[in-house]
Amino acid sequence: MTQAQNHPKKGSTIKVEPIRDVKAIRRIKKILADNPRDFCLFTLGINTAYRANEILSIKVRDVEHLNVGGVLEVKQSKVNKYRGVTLNTNVIEAITALLSSRIYHPDDFLFYSQRADKLTVESVNHFVKQWCLDVGLKGNYGSHSLRKTWGYHQRVQKNAPVPLLMEAFGHSTQKQTLDYLGIQSHEIQALYALEL
Repeated sequence: MTQAQNHPKKGSTIKVEPIRDVKAIRRIKKILADNPRDFCLFTLGINTAYRANEILSIKVRDVEHLNVGGVLEVKQSKVNKYRGVTLNTNVIEAITALLSSRIYHPDDFLFYSQRADKLTVESVNHFVKQWCLDVGLKGNYGSHSLRKTWGYHQRVQKNAPVPLLMEAFGHSTQKQTLDYLGIQSHEIQALYALEL
């Protein structure tokens, strides 16, 4: 019996990748533009270092009062501590559009499901795989790709220091952070191209 590509054998894992291509990110946003829930989920995911289960724990009362520059406090699942993230314009606009798309109560989960009161991580994993497939990305993507995408672009585009990213992700070593972000060996080699 063969093992399905995205279902590793017991005890093994498959690493998912960040979405490295900014144009692919734009294409995903374009295909999600008519779906406020999924658009907001994707936008929030790639603009924070929150895990999918942390994003899915967000309730309307946590975000309905926030503006650009406001801080969203979410309990981290692994360390059981709250971590605040400053929300940018893209996230606030996506949240605002989602909140105006249906009737919410303050205690409702922001990312609702048709069958339950909130989406599951498994659903998010499936969505991300499909979105990436829909825009022609090759590779392995899943719910963790959202968080990895944020960190990857912080590092590659904004040159964010690895120790800051380590703190955001809760990692214990720089190597763990670089591996997590999918920083490729050729990207590290490119650092040596600079002549002083």
